[in-house]
Amino acid sequence: MCNILPNLKSNFKYGRLIARSTSLQIERALTRQASVVLIGPRQVGKTTLALQIAERRPATYIDLEQPSNRRILEEPASFFEQHAESLVILDEVHQVPEIFSVIRGTIDHARRKGKHTGMFLFLGSASMDLLRQSSESLAGRIAIVELDPINILEAHKAGIDQVQLWMRGGFPLSLTASSMKDSFDWRSDFIRTYLERDIPSFARGANVSLLDNLWTMLSYAQGSILNLSSLSRSLGVSSPTVQNYVGLLEKMLLIRLVRPFHANIKKRYVKSPKVFVRDSGLTHAQLGLVTDVQILRHPVVGHSWKGFAIENILSVVPPRTRFGFFRTAKGAEIDLVLQFPGLQSLWALEIKRSVAASVRKGFYIARDDVSATRSFLVHPGNDHYMLKHNVEAIGLHELCEQISAESQPEHLR
Repeated sequence: MCNILPNLKSNFKYGRLIARSTSLQIERALTRQASVVLIGPRQVGKTTLALQIAERRPATYIDLEQPSNRRILEEPASFFEQHAESLVILDEVHQVPEIFSVIRGTIDHARRKGKHTGMFLFLGSASMDLLRQSSESLAGRIAIVELDPINILEAHKAGIDQVQLWMRGGFPLSLTASSMKDSFDWRSDFIRTYLERDIPSFARGANVSLLDNLWTMLSYAQGSILNLSSLSRSLGVSSPTVQNYVGLLEKMLLIRLVRPFHANIKKRYVKSPKVFVRDSGLTHAQLGLVTDVQILRHPVVGHSWKGFAIENILSVVPPRTRFGFFRTAKGAEIDLVLQFPGLQSLWALEIKRSVAASVRKGFYIARDDVSATRSFLVHPGNDHYMLKHNVEAIGLHELCEQISAESQPEHLR
């Protein structure tokens, strides 16, 4: 049974549960490492997932955002010794970075007694500071797992429509809100909280107004090549300042920079990354799009769905999959290139929101440039059929199912 210490999140309620595939990744990691860190944006479901895992084993949960509970760890070595037979879950662990050195000693002491795995589970809002603290202090003693917003496979199993997932995004409380208006209000509050409290806690002195304007501009520029000079002119600040703030948003898993896929060819190709706001619901909220009609009529609609498709695909690919986009100086382009680890297979994906879309000549040229072994036109429908030149038209859900099945160890398929 999980022991939730007094005055923590003892009033925690799951609400509507949506099964997360990441749960299995965490369980596996706990069987091979002494500690696991689960990172992801706030409100993505880290605590819910951790408490579900805790129900299946002796565990103690501590929320380090609460000052009273940080005082519980004033003598951390003694506390950890008292709970040596439990999985100790430390939520918002970045609040007490100095604790990692004590944890290292605790793990090494336990190893000398023959215990090697399943001792600590850390939860933290994504930040490179958290990763640096944990990886430097606990090298060889920790596994890192990232929790994404709810993806298309998880939503489908919960009976949630793909369109609802795209419009509202994958944050659980936004996705399962009683109405589009309630969902929009939740996302608006989420953005404001991130800007006013969370981001400044990781980057002291951050200009909140500048970050808000930048986030909005990146939402409008969804799926475009990142142009720091243009952004700096519009914002009235230097390019290095914009680059630093873009990097901060990327480190906190709020935006994704899809970098060019480097092919061993002599052609000139685009070398700057494309930028996407990672959650489609946050894109729509940042642009003030409340209703489905507003979303469908907005110029960003196609790029929003493309970003949604890319995030869902990347949420199910196996670890260490290489990915990127490919575009030559002459305009031949692939929206997403996937190179799976340990395999010679390389997939080229064209992503379209229309179920009746076609593939342009530039895709075929780019596909040949990267020597793709399979090529797909990914659409939002359910049909799977062949186009000319061996391009498979496939629905996003079916493609994610295929990739997920291939990613599973053989004994779990």
